[in-house]
Amino acid sequence: MIWDDLGFLLSKNRYNENSVITEIFTKNYGKVSGIIFGGTSKKIKNYLQIGNKIYVNFNSKSENKMGYFKIEILDAVTPYYFDNQKKLLCITSAMNLVRLLTAESQKNKLIYDLIEDFYIFLKDTNWIKSYIFWELRLFKVLGYDLEFENLVDLQIVNNQKYYISKSQSQKKIIPNFLIEKTNNKEELTTLLNGLKIVGDYLDKTILKPNNLIQPASRTEFINTLK
Repeated sequence: MIWDDLGFLLSKNRYNENSVITEIFTKNYGKVSGIIFGGTSKKIKNYLQIGNKIYVNFNSKSENKMGYFKIEILDAVTPYYFDNQKKLLCITSAMNLVRLLTAESQKNKLIYDLIEDFYIFLKDTNWIKSYIFWELRLFKVLGYDLEFENLVDLQIVNNQKYYISKSQSQKKIIPNFLIEKTNNKEELTTLLNGLKIVGDYLDKTILKPNNLIQPASRTEFINTLK
């Protein structure tokens, strides 16, 4: 099996002294694992930053055996943020979620497009809020559509709107922007609350039923915002 494609680097792990095993989310083949021989060399290692967009040539003797990649860099997007820890960890968090929640060798052009969209809004000043909605879009593409408006009751207190979850076990105040989907700039505390609400949904609805745990990189990203 031999093919060429475009993709984003999701993960890398040292295989031996000279090689690494990588996971790449490709445009036409979905998430694919493979070995990059010489991946520890200075020339190639610089390309292998999580989130970078690369051109890949994949070669495998059979579908049941791990193949190997030859790569060329297309867009070294991650190094743009080496001096911005928050955005750098956001990239790692996003790529780890894609890696964790997608199946091997299943094409999903919508997820590929989501990764490309991710780098567009990452340049904006309101990028944290956009990232929260990006996570929700990712879940929806994977079949988990969280419609907050159907899960809350509206209460008006002192002319202020509050959205309260309908849960019988635990009442939570849901940030207004998650319901109203506004583009207004939010306070950091509100955004952190939104990330927690979405994270709780991720754990309860997607991860725990599949015996998975939330990527540590997502927690690290959130901690850098505090």
